Amino acid sequence: MSASKSSLAALTLGAIGVVYGDIGTSVLYAMKEVFNSGHVPFTVENIYGILSIFFWTLTTIVSVKYVVLVLRADNNGEGGLVAMLALASQAVKGSPRLRRVLLTVGIFGTALFYGDGVITPAISVLSAVEGLEVLSPEFKTYVVPLTLLILFVLFAVQKRGTGGIGAFFGPITLAWFGVIAFLGVIHIAHDPQILRAISPHYALRFVLDNPLVSFIILGAVVLCVTGAEALYADLGHFGKRPIRLAWFSVVMPALTLNYFGQGALLLRNPEAVQNPFYLMAPGWALIPLVVLATMATVIASQALITGAFSVTKQVIQLGYLPRLDIQHTSVRDTGQIYMPLVNWGLFAVIVLAVVLFRSSSNLASAYGVAVCTDMLITTILTFYVIRYKWNYPLALCLAATGVFFFVDFAFFASNLMKLLEGGWFPLLIGGLIFTLMITWKEGRHLLNEALRADAIDLKSFLEAVFVEPPARVPGTAVFLTADTGTVPNAMLHNLKHNKVLHENNLFVTVRTHELPWIGMDRRIEIESLGHHCWQVLVHYGFKNDPDLPKALQMIRGRGCDLEPMTTSYFLSRDTVVPTIGSGMAQWREKLFAQMHRNAGAAADFLRLPNNAVVELGSKIEI
Repeated sequence: MSASKSSLAALTLGAIGVVYGDIGTSVLYAMKEVFNSGHVPFTVENIYGILSIFFWTLTTIVSVKYVVLVLRADNNGEGGLVAMLALASQAVKGSPRLRRVLLTVGIFGTALFYGDGVITPAISVLSAVEGLEVLSPEFKTYVVPLTLLILFVLFAVQKRGTGGIGAFFGPITLAWFGVIAFLGVIHIAHDPQILRAISPHYALRFVLDNPLVSFIILGAVVLCVTGAEALYADLGHFGKRPIRLAWFSVVMPALTLNYFGQGALLLRNPEAVQNPFYLMAPGWALIPLVVLATMATVIASQALITGAFSVTKQVIQLGYLPRLDIQHTSVRDTGQIYMPLVNWGLFAVIVLAVVLFRSSSNLASAYGVAVCTDMLITTILTFYVIRYKWNYPLALCLAATGVFFFVDFAFFASNLMKLLEGGWFPLLIGGLIFTLMITWKEGRHLLNEALRADAIDLKSFLEAVFVEPPARVPGTAVFLTADTGTVPNAMLHNLKHNKVLHENNLFVTVRTHELPWIGMDRRIEIESLGHHCWQVLVHYGFKNDPDLPKALQMIRGRGCDLEPMTTSYFLSRDTVVPTIGSGMAQWREKLFAQMHRNAGAAADFLRLPNNAVVELGSKIEI
């Protein structure tokens, strides 16, 4: 029992550090942006109304939608938009057209994650360092350079992994929540009446008295729930109970106390609106608070960078991006990975965002569009999961998701008003990533169609070959092929040029499924084709780490024993040639050809031994 409690406590502490870093640092800028928008007159009633809107936004979107409802929609214990997309697509697999629409919508939402991934570190670290301006206006010129330096160090250490420093994430973030709660309590003690704003009637009265203003400021109010998607995305790492326990016992109370403390401060000192969070602290505590805030924002950014690596790996295995270099940074935890291209690409665009917008207030205008779009997409996918996967009554499904759809759409529509002020930036990033994803997916489909058009049936081919068999050489040849039952190009080239056949021949197809994990008991399917030839199907989930040599060891005792020293892996290295005519637009075919040329080697992705790989090339027109 004590061990179970200890494990729960450790997971809850970990969830506080990883899951809630982003939403926990929103206190730095959310309240400031609402009142700095210029749309809300500075009155007692309006401060009460805004605090009530903040509290009920946190309650509705985070507590009810994500913590209570969405966390239930786990895909074999995994969460996140990719896992939800896989669940929804499986739920409607009987309707191919609807499935294609949902896949497109879900992949667009996944692409927008990268837009959010650029804004979050930029606005978080900027808002923390801007605390120095409260100390002295002279520090203003150092805010952007210091922010860029902190971000550079953060991205530079990624290749070393986070195993060593990850243990400190939970305690530091817990200390952060303790400090922001304490600051809130101090100011609430001066004006306990402020707690009346918890009543929803203050929010309703504000909305009814100021309907247009209420709609406009939703674009700033949404800043208090940025990071809510991380609740669901990290489900597989921590589990439902620790995430829920962390939210209701630590995070929600701390955020509420701090926002209400900021409200109490603004009632006494309206001039504090320039930076209500930092002005809550006494002068002597300002520098330690800036240091703690910077550490908290770095941890929030780290969680998002790690998420970018994880999501990219999943999208690659679902076939929406080419293979990229993936380095494992821990021998114990296979989930800890480093992707150089993603890491430095993300850093370059974050630097662009910081230099372009130069302050957290300017970045706030760019923040929200991508977040609200992802929230809306999650709600839509949730409907299809609970209706067609769980088979709940239609009326119940509409009632469960309809309210959230209305709320999410209101936030989404309000944020569209920020499109020209900066909202275009994350949408542009998401749009470019989406174009790459869809181009790669369609290009692979066209490439496979071209290969199938010239494909030869494997069984018929082997029967013809063994009428007058070529010379057999010792060892095992593993031929990688995209389709089962067809002759790999690599085998045709081997027979044509070397005029030999190995003693044992495996025709291997690797398939990734819309499931996060596929266990070793379902990893391999094998079929004997005679003449010491076998057709092998290897199955992976989109979160499994492919390791083909390890998987093929499972066929021992089934007619073919692989000896690593005498096994060769034959791969086809196809060169794509764009053509005018059917298929994609010419520029997209050229883009696909470039992506295909620069894709990571299949041998590295499948962890094949370098000294046992033979690549034979051919040109394919699409």
